[in-house]
Formats: sequence, structure tokens, C-alpha cells
Amino acid sequence: MIDIKLLRRSPEVIIDMLKKRNVDFSIEGIVELDKRMRDIKTELDKMRGELNTASKMVGIMKAKGENVDEELKKLKELSERVSVLEDEYREVEEELTENLLGIPNIPHSSVPVGSSSDDNVEVKKWGTPPEFDFEPLPHWEIGKKLGILDFERGVKISGSGFTLYTGLGARLEFALISFMLDLHTKEHGYKEVLTPFMVNEKSMITTGQLPKFKEDMYKIEGENFYLIPTAEVPVTNIHRDEILPEKSLPIKYVAYSPCFRLEAGSYGQDVRGIIRQHQFNKVELVKFSHPETSYDELETLLLDAEDVLKRLGLHYRVVVLCTGDLGFSASKTYDIEVWLPSQKVYKEISSVSNFEDFQARRGNIRFRDGSGRVRYVHTLNGSGLAVGRTVAAILENYQRKDGSVEIPDVLVPYMHGIKEIKG
Repeated sequence: MIDIKLLRRSPEVIIDMLKKRNVDFSIEGIVELDKRMRDIKTELDKMRGELNTASKMVGIMKAKGENVDEELKKLKELSERVSVLEDEYREVEEELTENLLGIPNIPHSSVPVGSSSDDNVEVKKWGTPPEFDFEPLPHWEIGKKLGILDFERGVKISGSGFTLYTGLGARLEFALISFMLDLHTKEHGYKEVLTPFMVNEKSMITTGQLPKFKEDMYKIEGENFYLIPTAEVPVTNIHRDEILPEKSLPIKYVAYSPCFRLEAGSYGQDVRGIIRQHQFNKVELVKFSHPETSYDELETLLLDAEDVLKRLGLHYRVVVLCTGDLGFSASKTYDIEVWLPSQKVYKEISSVSNFEDFQARRGNIRFRDGSGRVRYVHTLNGSGLAVGRTVAAILENYQRKDGSVEIPDVLVPYMHGIKEIKG
């Protein structure tokens, strides 16, 4: 959530931000609600003061044995007026909060201005695409031929957008999860957590999924539970409504979780294979940072996610998202895109973002600095990595002419010594 004080002080900053994000959102109603709320608060404070004075006067008069009928009548009228104002204040405050929750975050000054993903800027590449002396197959064909990805039975069990992993396909998925968790905990300094995979509405509001993206979420009918779209949600909410000691920052968590997303609509070739699924596995990295160092933490978070691909020997590039492609809650985002030879395209495998204090304000996540001042932390997260997409990248980049697939060296110990998958 943006700082209401910024809206009051510099509404032009918010208007300019919305324009750069290509968001059709008027702040006039919010400005009016904020003014109305403050006017009610002023009158409410005045009435409470009068009520307090009148109440004291009744006490004094009673002590003197004087008649207090008129004063009690006035006291009742004041009390009723205060009650009405309190109800009005709560109603306006709730409406204002709901409106504020619909405003996206302000992009960092370093974010390029643009209208769509076409305006994202490539910042670096690592490795080179593999060369084949045959026509490389897409991962869905490889998986089917090797008998490790069963799309038909996935559809039979659940429906479109679900896949059944079998044999070494399942082993490869869990090998990657274990490898990523070990790398991030043992070498990158993250603390592993295993969270609930269902969260309440407040948790989804904190990270920005609600209320704006309610139609994209899986909700449990009749319950205040949502299936998580990413471990970012439960992990960020670990410290909701807490004040952290400054010396504890940065706090770094890594979590494995299944992720559940409606993924409504058509996505071209992504409707095939395991690139875009209703359920998929992911290893997530989350940081709680001091505001003064959060952009340094963003760069190291990016490197931690990149390290997974480097050790797997997968060619990738990094792009910084422009204002028009930036996620609702993010101030700045890097996308890591892995190379898929069959389509000759880069496909996003991780988004690494700094949300500054946007999520912290929504979740009331704070720290106490050295002077005793309570301030909002900055939150960051990134995929480290999306596991299904990593499987797809391995199948495509490590495929052989005979139809087999080589296992990257770092995964062999997690595959119980198996070095290849063959039919």
C-alpha cells in the first residue's frame, strides 16, 4: 500500500506513476475520502472533548448535590453524536483503505518507462545456447517419449493444466527441489521454512493478491482459505504485525511449496507442456531488509537465483521489467529467462522483485532502528527457481539425438547416481 501522506503531499507523483504504468485509475475519489475522513476525525475529537468536559461537570455537580437533569440530557446528546461520528469514521476509513489497496506500487527511478514486455531491457546473458546436429524436440514430446510426463492421465485425474510425473520424471522434479534448497541454505545463507499451503484473506492482502486479483485465486468454498499462488504469500506473512529488531535484518527465508493458479485464458504454445500449469512446484526466496540496503539485497537475491541456472549449465538472460510490465506490488523486478531450444525463445523461470515498503504497510511489518524509531521494512522475493520450468529446460537443453536426456552433474547425487534418462 502506498503511503497516504505521499498522496496528500504530492498527488502528482501518484498520477505520474499510474500514467507510466498504463493504469486507468483516478485518485480524485481517494483524495475526497481522505479529506472527509480527516474532517470527521476533527469533529469527532472536538465532540469527544466536549463529552469529556460535560461528563466531568456532571460529576462535580453531583458532588455538590445540584440538579444535573439538563447536563445529563446534553451528555446523552453528545454521546449519541460521538457514536454516529465513530460509525461514519469507520465506514469512510474502510472505503478509503479499500481504494488505497487498489493502487499499485511506485516504480523505482531506475525502472525503464514502457508500455509492455516489448519495452523490457536486457541487462545480461550467461552461457551460450546448446548446438544440436538434429532438430531439438519440445519438452512435452521428450517427456512423453521417455515415459516420464503423462499429460493424458493428468487431464483425466484433474483436468486441463495438470500433469502426472512418473518414474524418473518425478525423481528429477524432487531432485531439483532438494538441490535448490541445499544450495540456498548451505551456500547462500537462507533459513528453510515449510509453511501452510493455504492462507487466510489477510495474508493475501498483505502480499497484494487481494483484493485486486481475487478472480485469479483458488478459494476454498465456505472457508476463509485460499490455496497459495506462491510461497511468497505465507513466508512474507511470517512477520505480519511484528516489530523486528534492526540487528536481525536482513532476514532471509527459502521455502518449497506447490503453487496453485487459475491461469485463465490462452497462452499460445504455453498451453502445451509444463510451462504454464494450474499446479506447479517452486522454491521461493524471501528477504526482509533494511530500507537503506534493500536494493543491494535485490542484486544479491538476483545472483542467488541465477546461481541455480549456472550450476545446472543452462543458458539464460536477465531483463529488467519496464513500468508497463511491472507487477502490481513491485517497485523493481528482474526476470530471469532460460533458453528453450525447441522454440528458440527465452522463457521466464524466475522473477526477482523489491517491493520496498508496499507489502510491509499492508501487513504492518516493521523494525525498530537504533534511535528507537519504528519503521517499515522492505520486502523482496524471487523464485529460486520455478521447478517445472527448470525440468522443461533440462529436458530440452540436455536432449540427445538418440532420444535420451543427460542429467546435469550437480543433480546426479540427487538422482541416486543416475546420469541419464533413456527410453
